[in-house]
Order: sequence, then C-alpha cells, then structure tokens
Amino acid sequence: MQEGSVTLDIKDSIGTITFFHPQSNSLPEAVLSKLAQTITDAGTSDNIKVIVLKSEGERAFCAGASFDRLISIDNMEEGEAFFMGFANVINAARKCPKLIIGRVQGKAVGGGVGLASAVDYCLATKHASVKLSELAVGIGPFVVGPAVERKIGTPAMSELAINATEWRTAEWAKQKGLYADVFDDVMALDQGVNTLATKLSNSNPEAMALLKKIFWEGTEHWDELLAERAGMSGRLVLSDFTRNAIAKFKSK
Repeated sequence: MQEGSVTLDIKDSIGTITFFHPQSNSLPEAVLSKLAQTITDAGTSDNIKVIVLKSEGERAFCAGASFDRLISIDNMEEGEAFFMGFANVINAARKCPKLIIGRVQGKAVGGGVGLASAVDYCLATKHASVKLSELAVGIGPFVVGPAVERKIGTPAMSELAINATEWRTAEWAKQKGLYADVFDDVMALDQGVNTLATKLSNSNPEAMALLKKIFWEGTEHWDELLAERAGMSGRLVLSDFTRNAIAKFKSK
C-alpha cells in the first residue's frame, strides 16, 4: 500500500475505479501505469456501461507528481518515461468508449487537475480547490495542459498555469467548466455521482459511445502531442533551477 493502489469494483453495470497513495493520492509510475490499464480494461468490459473515477480519503483528490519522485529523476529517459505515465492515463480516458464520471472530493494539484479534466463529466465538493503548481517548481503543466485547456479554455488555463502558487476555488472551477456541479459535502457528492451513474447505466451503450467520440473530436493527435510534451517536462525536471525549486518547496 505504500506504493499506492488502483482497484476496479463493478456493480449494477457501474465500474468504479479507485486510486490511492499515502502521500495525498500522488501518482508515482506504478499507480499511473495501473490506472491507465484499468481505465482501458473497464472500457472493454461487457459488464460495465459507465465508469466512475475516484480516489480514497476526503481531504485530497490528487496531489499529482510527488516532489520526492521528481527530485530523484536523474536522466532524460527516466524523466520522459515518468511524465509519459500522465500522458498514458489521459489518453486512456480519451480513448475509452465508456463515459467517465469524475468524483473530486478534495483538492487537486497538477496531474490531479489533469485527471479531472480528462473525465467526461466531473462532480466535486466545495473543498475541491485546484492549482497547477508546475511553473512554481520550474517545469510547466505541459502534459496535462491539452486536457485542461480543452475543458476550461485558454484564458482559464493560462490563469492557472501562470499564477502557479494560487489556489482557485471549486466554485471557480465550476464557472470555468471543469466541474459540472459542486456539493457541500462528500455525502451529497456521492449521491450526485450515484444518481448520474445509475441513469447512464440504463442508457444506450452505443449512443453513449458515439456521443463520447463526438465530444473528443479533434484530439486524435494526442498520442504524439502528449509524448512530445512529456519530453519537455522530462528535460526541464533535470535542470538545476527545478531541483533547487523543489528542494525549497520540500523544506517549507
């Protein structure tokens, strides 16, 4: 469990994917790899009509990449491979023929915002603030950027990416289109998620698959685009600037 986990639970045609890591649900390579594969597997399962993506706990939805992992990367190939983990999860969600509902119960940072952007319909609590902190540590939200920009537009994406140390509230995220609705607490959030998932589980699978395909038109080049972006991040994470910035953040 110290390395994190990803599980898939199937009930009443609803496939619930849950990820966990003890460091605020951050995403090391093992969790990223399992998450991408689990999304792909759920998308091909005849027993699943709709997918719910969630994390464990109540305080943090996803902290993105952990500083400990970033500072341990010591060559370009390792750096690119690490960031490709995020690319693979986003592309798995994009290509999945099933609609994916995101359940965001708490704060989302960096790659966590990318996950929230890669689902098809995202619900959250009022505690689910968002931040793209990458520039503050010398990198940039290059891999998750296309997913975030697609969801909330270039102006809002620029606001998050440039003002990288400031949180934006869940209500802000709703206004920009990241969240479809915001609830007061986790209990109300789960009721909202379950109500929507149940409705979709009784809908026409073929119609939902076609609808999703239409929603994601124009992203067919993302396999190449996100790989290119992973290379950018993999190079920058090796710089002295980034290593020093991460060390300062860790010492706070």
